[in-house]
Amino acid sequence: MTSLSSHPAEGAPTLATVAEEAGVSRQTVSNALNSPELLRPDTLARVQEAIDRLGYSPNRAARSLRTRSSHLVGLRVDPAVEDSANALMDRFVHSLVESTEEAGYHVLLFTAGGDHQATDPYDELLRSAAVDAFVLTDTFRGNPYSAWLTGRGVPFVAFGRPWDDPGARHPWVDVDGRAGVVLAVDHLVERGHRRIAWVGWQKGSFIGEDRRSGWVERMHEHGLSTSRLSARGDDTVEFGVRAAHALLDVPEQERPTAFACASDTVAMGVLRALAGLGLRAGRDVAVVGFDDSIAAQVSTPSLTSVRQPLEQVAVEVVRYLGEVLAHRPIPEPGLVLTPTLSVRETS
Repeated sequence: MTSLSSHPAEGAPTLATVAEEAGVSRQTVSNALNSPELLRPDTLARVQEAIDRLGYSPNRAARSLRTRSSHLVGLRVDPAVEDSANALMDRFVHSLVESTEEAGYHVLLFTAGGDHQATDPYDELLRSAAVDAFVLTDTFRGNPYSAWLTGRGVPFVAFGRPWDDPGARHPWVDVDGRAGVVLAVDHLVERGHRRIAWVGWQKGSFIGEDRRSGWVERMHEHGLSTSRLSARGDDTVEFGVRAAHALLDVPEQERPTAFACASDTVAMGVLRALAGLGLRAGRDVAVVGFDDSIAAQVSTPSLTSVRQPLEQVAVEVVRYLGEVLAHRPIPEPGLVLTPTLSVRETS
């Protein structure tokens, strides 16, 4: 495992320049950062104003401020989503903690608000030198974090590719969603299904469209039609229920005999709809989810699902962190890993 270490950034404000700007000694600046209780309130305020004017970040600018790094990696976490079966981030966080500990680091979890305040916690952690780097898990359209961290030269690695900025040079690790859905379609075709429906997310979701492309392309490669066999909506159980009812409410010869779903959450909705119609998944209609959540494993019947290799994702994220913090060049900043299919009763 690559050791995580870090070095000062060239050209960044230093302890000395902050001291000169504030008209105090370097020791006073150090005290302001590490032992503010030692300073008079007016002196502390003057030093903080100088830090703000210079855009000084003790984490990135001058490591001589401290005798060692924090050995912490920041990770923003979101609250659980209502009407969702997805606990994907729980698995990833556990794997990331294990991988960073092996490299001599620990994970610092924090939350962030929305809109203009979204980057405030990142700024606070950097100014207090609380972390040495970040791991991002939000790579959706318009995500402010990547650009904000890149513009300040802050080291970070993303779980998820930069969908709306293919030219981004920060390192990232992702799972091939398209390949995962191809596995699901092949599995269903091998079991004799020809009318395989897709229940996915809105068009604005890069991840959802990537997964949907696996369904469209593979169905056509098998010579199968996709006409009137798909539904788009929110990633909720309720949407899965509505989508299944709509796709099944057609003449018998046009009904799907199998469902491939963008997530386990919508797949759970499909299972609920089938049960309400007196149909049993795996016997009457096949269902495949995506993410291999705990819900997929304990549902009745148990849900076949595409499994993301989150343990390997965490290992590769930490490997990239080691490279970034050591300021070593990364020729290929993106890495795509291949998922597997966990076959259970619903198919």
